[in-house]
Amino acid sequence: MNPLASEQDKAATGKPLGVYVHVPFCASTCDFCAFYQTKPTADGVESFLSGIAAEAKLVAWPRPVTTVFWGGGTPGLLAPRALSLLAETVLASCAGTPEEWTVELAPASVTPQRLAALRAAGVTRISMGVQSFQPALLDGLGRQHTREQVYRAYDQVRAAGFASVNLDLMFALPGQTEAEWAADVREAVRLAPDHLSTYCLTFEEDTALWVKLSQGRVKLDPEQEARLYESTWAQLAAAGYAQYEVSNFARPGHACRHNLGTWGMEEWVGLGPSAASQQGAWRGANIADLAQWRAHVAAGNRVTEDRVAVTPALLAEDALIFGLRMNAGVDVAVWRARCPEAPWGEVEALLDRLAEGGLAIRADTRVRLTDRGRLLADTVGVEIMEAFRPHVPA
Repeated sequence: MNPLASEQDKAATGKPLGVYVHVPFCASTCDFCAFYQTKPTADGVESFLSGIAAEAKLVAWPRPVTTVFWGGGTPGLLAPRALSLLAETVLASCAGTPEEWTVELAPASVTPQRLAALRAAGVTRISMGVQSFQPALLDGLGRQHTREQVYRAYDQVRAAGFASVNLDLMFALPGQTEAEWAADVREAVRLAPDHLSTYCLTFEEDTALWVKLSQGRVKLDPEQEARLYESTWAQLAAAGYAQYEVSNFARPGHACRHNLGTWGMEEWVGLGPSAASQQGAWRGANIADLAQWRAHVAAGNRVTEDRVAVTPALLAEDALIFGLRMNAGVDVAVWRARCPEAPWGEVEALLDRLAEGGLAIRADTRVRLTDRGRLLADTVGVEIMEAFRPHVPA
């Protein structure tokens, strides 16, 4: 049996529970970033820490927490003592020790003291946002670290003894050549992390890059993006990294379990401003404003934004959309059993068309995209959404 498929199916049936903590503090805003963030102040950090403690008490924790993920923002901007306090709050809600605990760090924020606090708390996995090893490209993204800081931070993370280390890289950057991207991948492989995430630059509204795109100062090049995707997959496969999702690669045993649970439509609790949750009968997010989030929590309210009912049909739809981004694909029979009322005739017809067009492979009840299909994963996702939507008469 495909081990990646087995790991994915285990995540879908073993009832994991994830916790995502959004730490909103950033010293500056990168040109590509659309996540909620604010500059740290002493009062802001104190309000955040007390707010997380208060919000955690509002959650109906259904079972022990399996995975924890701290993102941002830049969690590493918190002082070591603040990191320890945040960890104590999270652990108090976990009913045990999480099996995987990831913290995102920016290279410029890494210090031995912060790493020691995280290790003492039980963090098992560090994800570091490198983006590029090319100084000019880092400047173009508005990143605040240097290549030398990446090397120093990576050495410190390794010396601290975390069980797993991920590096984030980004391609299709303005002005980036294919040779520069290949060099970035080679340099990342030389460092030998356990996991690599390679993201194609996306232009999110209300970012500096979106403004540049709208002004014609940067341009999209879909054909180059496809070439960079394919060259990345080949380069990392040759280096011993197994691709398990369109943008994610891991050495054996180092796939991100938290993300697998999220993509498998399991439950997770989001804490902090803008953090999303999927728990029980609802999916939604906290308000993306530190002061307003704190006020909501003080009033006993959370997950007030974009709140929708989590129906079996919605879960099945998203399980296919996100599951087909993974190399292992999706066991359609599992979701047909969980949601027999979904429009499976139209969905199955779509999956058959994808297979006939060379975009997917169907084997027994499982469907997965081919390499060509994964290049079109976003388009496939839109088609799945359309198949799940009831037809409206003309």
